Amino acid sequence: MVDVEKVDIQPSAQSEDGSNHVVNMVHKDTAGLRARRKVDITLLPLLFLGLLVFQLDRMNLASALTDGFAKQIGVNQNTINLGNQLMFLGIVLLEIPANMILQRIGPRKWMSAQVFVFGLVATLQVFIKNRTGFLVSRTFLGLCESGYIPGGIYTLSTWYTKPELAKRVAIFFFGMFGGNAISPLLASGILKLGGRGGLKGWQWLFLLEGCFTMCVSLILLFLLPGSPDQPRPLLSGGFIRFSESDQHALQRRLEKDNEELKPGAQGMRIPPSLIWKTVKNYRRWPHFVSTFAVFSTWSSLTTYTPSIIMALGFTRIQANALACVGGFFALGIVFFFGWLSDKTNKRGLAVILAQACYLLILIIARSVHPHVGKWSRWGLWTTINAFAIGYHPVHNSWVQLNCKDPRERSISIAMWVMSAISGLMAGTQYLRADDVPFYHKGLRTMIILVAVGMIAAIVQEVVYWDYNRKVRRRWEQNGGEKPWFYVP
Repeated sequence: MVDVEKVDIQPSAQSEDGSNHVVNMVHKDTAGLRARRKVDITLLPLLFLGLLVFQLDRMNLASALTDGFAKQIGVNQNTINLGNQLMFLGIVLLEIPANMILQRIGPRKWMSAQVFVFGLVATLQVFIKNRTGFLVSRTFLGLCESGYIPGGIYTLSTWYTKPELAKRVAIFFFGMFGGNAISPLLASGILKLGGRGGLKGWQWLFLLEGCFTMCVSLILLFLLPGSPDQPRPLLSGGFIRFSESDQHALQRRLEKDNEELKPGAQGMRIPPSLIWKTVKNYRRWPHFVSTFAVFSTWSSLTTYTPSIIMALGFTRIQANALACVGGFFALGIVFFFGWLSDKTNKRGLAVILAQACYLLILIIARSVHPHVGKWSRWGLWTTINAFAIGYHPVHNSWVQLNCKDPRERSISIAMWVMSAISGLMAGTQYLRADDVPFYHKGLRTMIILVAVGMIAAIVQEVVYWDYNRKVRRRWEQNGGEKPWFYVP
């Protein structure tokens, strides 16, 4: 195991001008930054990896469809859409209960177990024979996935300060978007195994990626830290150890960032009264409406992009390889808006700007798609995929930064993810078989939903701005303790 050098803070000799205080502050800041780097190279990559394998196992259906999966098990596009709806429904149903379990037993046990069970169900998809088997397997995939995303996001929020959070959440979501990018690329190679060992190409796809997911669960079990107050992994000392001084440095940074002490990610009880109080906070609902509307458009893209590209005249292998390009561009776009959000501290404006870019791309694509060649059409779908999720991690950070209590934050994250997954569930029906090859009606629906979502984000910005204006005016008139303000 690696034990990164420990930093001891020693008091300096007293000087006439009291400069020892400055030296001590520098030492403390150095200790905090060093402890944060340990978090960056332990916790963050592991949570990223877990989300990546979730997305691989969820996304590989898109590549399986190019291998004749639907025809071989006797289902049509409507059944594929229904199966995805059931998967997203399963995620929504257990989102808040899963986050409550996380609070009780901690991320080390809960998130590792989730990844293992999800990988097992994903592997068992090799035995799908008919419509019933497909629908049941998709439902169980959803049930097993529920809680990982809000749990991962909440865990990150217990290790990082507010100014650091948006970029780390963006990196965490790189797991989802990175899985979306590399899934078709991996599939273009794995599908070539079709016929070996008596298995079809899509069976090899489910088998190999499902087994890889179970291997990742073991890595999490041995290496995933718990929280700043309990950083040691469950079954080992960890690849990089957190010393006692590291723990103190992390807790000092978090206490300074939050006027109230920020507890760890485990051992807290969330009473039903707090859940209800969080749910009925109307000032936060525009977040959920915006997320539902805009994120819903990503659902059909993740399922049908390889098939769309294949319908443009490319071979199965070419279509899967070309489908990954938009996903890789999306990583840079996500990181850019995360950086912009942290740099300016204008969370709402960053979200609205990213959504506006996506809306513009959709309008252009729908206007010119019928009038250009196959490579230009591929370029349009690639650009759509690249901008489809640029706002998403920043929007999550925006929600988190406007929660006072860590338990309230946990429930709000779960609600935000529920709204996103509910959107994905609705979005499975946007691209339909009677709308090929240009999906003219589907693109129109996506344009309307993105416009609605952007308007909701603007409303959210106005709500926060108006609340802060009123509270500041009362505070200036009456004085007293500084009130709590929203982050617009």
